[in-house]
Amino acid sequence: MSEKVNVVGVGMVEFAKPGRSEPYNVMASRAGRAALDDAGIDYGAVQQAYAGYVFGDSTCGQRAIYELGLTGIPVFNVNNNCSTGSSALMLASQAIKGGVVDCVLVIGFEQMERGALGSKYDDRTNPLDQHAQVMIDLQGFAQAPPAAQMFGGAGREYRWKYGTKRETFAKISAKARQHAKNNPYALFKDVLTIEEIMASPEVFDPLTRFQCCPPTCGAAAAVLCSDRFAAKHGLTNPVYIAAQAMATDFASSFEEESMIKMVGYDMAVSAAKSVYEEASVGPEDIDVVELHDCFTANELLTYEAIGLCEEGGAERFIWDDDNTYGGKFVVNPSGGLLSKGHPLGATGLAQCTELVWQLRGQAEKRQVEGARVALQHNLGLGGACVMTVYRKD
Repeated sequence: MSEKVNVVGVGMVEFAKPGRSEPYNVMASRAGRAALDDAGIDYGAVQQAYAGYVFGDSTCGQRAIYELGLTGIPVFNVNNNCSTGSSALMLASQAIKGGVVDCVLVIGFEQMERGALGSKYDDRTNPLDQHAQVMIDLQGFAQAPPAAQMFGGAGREYRWKYGTKRETFAKISAKARQHAKNNPYALFKDVLTIEEIMASPEVFDPLTRFQCCPPTCGAAAAVLCSDRFAAKHGLTNPVYIAAQAMATDFASSFEEESMIKMVGYDMAVSAAKSVYEEASVGPEDIDVVELHDCFTANELLTYEAIGLCEEGGAERFIWDDDNTYGGKFVVNPSGGLLSKGHPLGATGLAQCTELVWQLRGQAEKRQVEGARVALQHNLGLGGACVMTVYRKD
């Protein structure tokens, strides 16, 4: 029998633009303290720590966590591109599930630079070379940021296949801004209309500037524990992880001549299937979703990949407002990556934090009424898709 994994503490800092944030170690330790305070436990009770970040030296995790205490516990540094935070969360969860430890702290953080993401090393094989080759073969290489070309190309493939309007993609961004206005931690809180989003500079068809997540600095954290630890510390009826799965690229990512497949569609399909089966739920049972909307095109594609709507049905799903309050699902009540921001290593734990607040009924103006089952989707090209189902009984 495996141990049940409870999420008993969460915390995050307000996200900021590059150059306007605190140093990574300050942000991370603040988020960690917030999670520990939320759990009502001292750092001395933590037996292991996992630190997720993408850009930084090899032991940044220790430097951040040492500010919480110097207790000699193992500190593991995790890097899995944009799904880093959820990858760290999954490793911590496995340590508890396997009975190795009873209490773990997970921190994700990123101190980013201005401008679009680029390669840091030009003297070795690029880990995205196979992904880039698919893109070059199908659509060439343009002046736009490579990630925008990849996800924009996937959106364009979808648009051509189903006749989807460009405005449909923009409506996703308008929804994100509407949600983010109620999130004090979000980077962009100003509401935008579809027309304003469409009028922003084109990055790569069908994506305009306001349909692309911004480089962001920030940190978030979670405290996980076993039932035994929760009972000992009087932590009753916590949110728990009902299922978790990671999928990496299949042959279809590179062999099917599809931008949609290259940006992780089949990874999401596989991870979703796994978590639904493990948690004994279906998409219809989900109340609230935090989904990896690095670009509006990816949110649209993911609706179908994880079963929120049928294949080819995303446009109707969006225009029927089935992705927001009053619809079938509330997707990204936090504002998502598009509006909350995307500090790569922190994103997965920020999603976790939002969903725990939702299931506890602590999301204030963003609260999804009666939320009891939550779904998290966190994608990293290269590739890794991590999905988690959270429940509160």
